[in-house]
Amino acid sequence: MAQRGQNPEVDWPATPDTSLALNRMGTFDWDLDSGRMYLDPTALEVLDLRPDEFDGSSAGLRPRVPPSDAARLDARVAQALKDGRSHYGAYVRSRRRNGTRTWIHIQGHIMREPQGRPYRVIGILRDAAHDPGEPGSGGDEAEGRRRMTGVVERTTAILAHARTVNDVTDILKDPQALGHLGAVSVMLGVVDGGRIHLVAEGQLGSYVPEIEYTRIDAGFPMSEAVRSMQPVFLASREEFQTRYPLLWPYIEPLAVRSGVYLPLIAQGRAIGALGLLYARDGRFTAEERNLLMALGSGIAQSLQRAMLFEQEHDLAEGLQRAMLPRRIPPVPGALIAVRYRSARMGRDIGGDWYDVIPLGEGRVGVMIGDVEGHDTDAAAVMGQLRIVLRAYIAEGHTPGTAMARASAFLRELETERFATCTYAEVDLASGMLRMVRAGHLDPVVRRGDGSCHRVQVAGGLPLGLPAREQSGTGSGYPVTSLELHPGDTLLLCTDGLIERPGADPDSGMRELMAAVRGGPVDVEELADVLCDLVGDAGGGDDMALLVLRRRGTPAGRGGGPLRQRLEPGDTEGPAMARHLIRAAVAAWGAWERADEIELAADELMTNALVHTEGGGHVGMRLTADGRIRIEVEDSSSALPRPREAGDWAVSGRGLLLVDRLADAWGVEPRGGGKCVWCEFAVAAPEHGTAG
Repeated sequence: MAQRGQNPEVDWPATPDTSLALNRMGTFDWDLDSGRMYLDPTALEVLDLRPDEFDGSSAGLRPRVPPSDAARLDARVAQALKDGRSHYGAYVRSRRRNGTRTWIHIQGHIMREPQGRPYRVIGILRDAAHDPGEPGSGGDEAEGRRRMTGVVERTTAILAHARTVNDVTDILKDPQALGHLGAVSVMLGVVDGGRIHLVAEGQLGSYVPEIEYTRIDAGFPMSEAVRSMQPVFLASREEFQTRYPLLWPYIEPLAVRSGVYLPLIAQGRAIGALGLLYARDGRFTAEERNLLMALGSGIAQSLQRAMLFEQEHDLAEGLQRAMLPRRIPPVPGALIAVRYRSARMGRDIGGDWYDVIPLGEGRVGVMIGDVEGHDTDAAAVMGQLRIVLRAYIAEGHTPGTAMARASAFLRELETERFATCTYAEVDLASGMLRMVRAGHLDPVVRRGDGSCHRVQVAGGLPLGLPAREQSGTGSGYPVTSLELHPGDTLLLCTDGLIERPGADPDSGMRELMAAVRGGPVDVEELADVLCDLVGDAGGGDDMALLVLRRRGTPAGRGGGPLRQRLEPGDTEGPAMARHLIRAAVAAWGAWERADEIELAADELMTNALVHTEGGGHVGMRLTADGRIRIEVEDSSSALPRPREAGDWAVSGRGLLLVDRLADAWGVEPRGGGKCVWCEFAVAAPEHGTAG
């Protein structure tokens, strides 16, 4: 077989070993490029899935894996792919067909191409409930010890993957875990200043609001465990009543006959306590006490790690939010919504940003961008770059010049980082939209009639790349023009909104386009819907989003014809007309003929200005049979006629060119003048087509 990565290519699907199946270990094979996944019969059995229920993709596992566990698994896979690791492992819960839950252990080996790009994952999937030491058919004391030891070891292993306090509490509240431990209820308290905050409880209704917060010096067993940093064992209901009369009113109605409260100690101090309640009488053996203490130690380490993770993330996220605009100013003529969602990666925040810049005279500038990297330095660079771009734009520089200057500024910082960015400037009176793009995602426009398409913005290189790599003339960032009609919506986002771990790169964009097309009209509601696409199962990247809707009542397709005056000697008039024509062509889904239509219109306008006096008007509309029609009116009654130009002639080819480009053209008398027209056949845009 050909060598694709460092190891010989493995046949698809990978062949399972008989010894694995005999030990209830199934295998899976996941093609990251196509998204298809193969599960062998044992893997399907472990997941309690029939072959016809599995659709051959990673999404086919979701009916059996709870959303929180699926999100945790997706994040672990994404991190392994991003970090260049060759293996990953995770414990997840699985829902069986009868409603019960069990634990499954998944291990994957990541196959990579020589340059490091991952393309395939081969792994095993085993029923963790059948680990050695789990209960069999007997109920003797030795088997009970083996069972409890296995539960403690497995719970500790699962907790090692917990990244947030919620992850810890979800694991502890799982009914299956409680059942294996023999407990009927569990409580987790976290030290918060001089109090203990009860953050989780499972089963029996043992949680009551009155004791959600208790003082460390109060007469409760959890408080005593924290104060003394020693476990509290209660072997009977009488002990509950006599030792802790404050707690007894809450215990008395419950079927609880014994309990244990374990201090959670990390780095020599109590950070919380774990309470386990049992329906059995009797004292805890020395072996049971040791196992429970080991469980408490593992929980303490996981809890401290999760708390530090959240503190670090909150600090980093606070830094990034301080770099973003504190408020979005109201803009007459537009409705604007912005969103930012950080990646749950501890200190690993990104450099995504957005900004809104009122420019006066009914104009507004909006931008979105992403600095390379996921750390506080990326956030700091983002803050500087956003402020610099804002300053250049406010000074009155053209979009292309502002982008070029920002790129030079980033190079001068010598950070060895680059950034991508899209900037759009909207004249809300005329609807003219001018955009520049520096290596960023194309914007998306949803028209008032619900059609949706990607706007192909001519792009320059990402900001910060060496100037010698910039090609072409001018600023290196060409401007693309488009008309934003009343009721149209412009959407700018960073790649965190469309990235999906292990999925086809285009699947996230297809999902985004579908959500925009079918989303609500209100910009705030639409922004929320799009953020929900990421959810907890995003690709591990942060995300910024900006939605702008031009106020006004949407017109039907072709309902607003273009008409503009052409004055003799005015060079700006034809240029603006060309911009508007290209924008209308894009709005009507005819990108593939934009150059032809613009060139033909330019020839007709030039003829009117050069060969007649008094100027004229240029108009553009969509006919009832779906053709784009360009009309140029002037005050001359002289009819134009095509003529052959010599090889060295500098003029005389205009109408011949129009004849070649257009599907039809002609001349009509108009009062004392005439109208020269040409038509182009275009297909009506399909709703949701990305053009």
